Amino acid sequence: MTSNASEKVQWQVNAQTGVLADVLLGKPDHFRWVPLNSISAVNQANQEQMGYHFDKQKALGQHQSMVEVYEANGVRCHFVEADEGLPSSVFTRDSSFMTPWGAVITSVQTPPRRQDYAVVSEFYHRAGIPIWKWVTANHFEGGDFVIVKPGVALLGWSGDRSTQAGAQQVARWMEDKGWEAFIVPIPPQFVHMDAVVVMLEENLALVCEDALPGYAIDWLDQQAIERIIVPYADCVKLGGNVVSLGNRRVLSMAHNVNINARLKEEGFEVTAVDYDMFAIGGGGVHCSCHELRRE
Repeated sequence: MTSNASEKVQWQVNAQTGVLADVLLGKPDHFRWVPLNSISAVNQANQEQMGYHFDKQKALGQHQSMVEVYEANGVRCHFVEADEGLPSSVFTRDSSFMTPWGAVITSVQTPPRRQDYAVVSEFYHRAGIPIWKWVTANHFEGGDFVIVKPGVALLGWSGDRSTQAGAQQVARWMEDKGWEAFIVPIPPQFVHMDAVVVMLEENLALVCEDALPGYAIDWLDQQAIERIIVPYADCVKLGGNVVSLGNRRVLSMAHNVNINARLKEEGFEVTAVDYDMFAIGGGGVHCSCHELRRE
C-alpha cells in the first residue's frame, strides 16, 4: 500500500475526521535526537537520570510498526525522502499541511528543521500534488493547523515555533476562501496545537483545556465540539497526539496508558505502537504524519 506517486485523485482535506485514505510520512533513515522543543529539551537534558538512550535500530523498527498499522487499516502511505542534513524531517506534520485547495508549505522556525521545506516540496512536485501557498510571514508550522470542521480552522502559535504573524497570514488565506479561522496563542511547553486539540470524529476532540485560554474553550463550545479531556501531565508527554483513522479507529502510542484507556471507554478501537524513540525526541504519531486525503 506504500506509494511515492499520485494517481488521478482529488488531493484535498476539508476535515480531519472521516476515513483516512492517504497519509504523508517521513523516512527515518537519518533520524536522531536533536533539540527541537521544550519536550525534547527536558527529555534529552535528563537522559541519564531518566534512563533514556537513543537506539537507531529500535527507532527504525518503531516507525515500521506505525507504517504497518496504516497499511492494515487501508491507508496508502506516501513518503518524504530522507536527507542526512534533516534528521527530524520524519515529523511531517510541521513542514506542510493540506487544505481543500492544495498543500501549504510552511516556514519552520526550529534551526534543525528550517530546511525541511526542501524535501517536502520536492515530494509534492514529484507526486503531482498541487502546492497552494507558501508561508512567508515569519513562521507557521503544520502542527498548529487544525480543521475543526469543514469551513472552520483553529490556528495556534507559541512564539518559539509558529508565530502570530505566520498564523495571521494563514488565517487571511482561509478567510479569503470563506472559512472561519480562529487564532489562539498557546504556552511554549505545549509546542503545537496538535498536542492540545486533536479531532477524533465529527464534533468530538481530545482537548487539553489547561493549555487554552478561557475564550478558546468558549469558542469550542460555540462550535459544538464535545471533548475528551487530556490532563496537563499527559499533554506534555504528547498524550493527546493520536491519529484518527476514521470510523472510531485511533492510532496511538503505547506509553499513552491513560488516554488509551479513556478512548476505549468511549468506544474507540485503539491501536497503540511503541514509539518512545520518537516521543522522547519531541514528536508523537500525529506529529509524524499529515493527511493528504480523507474520504
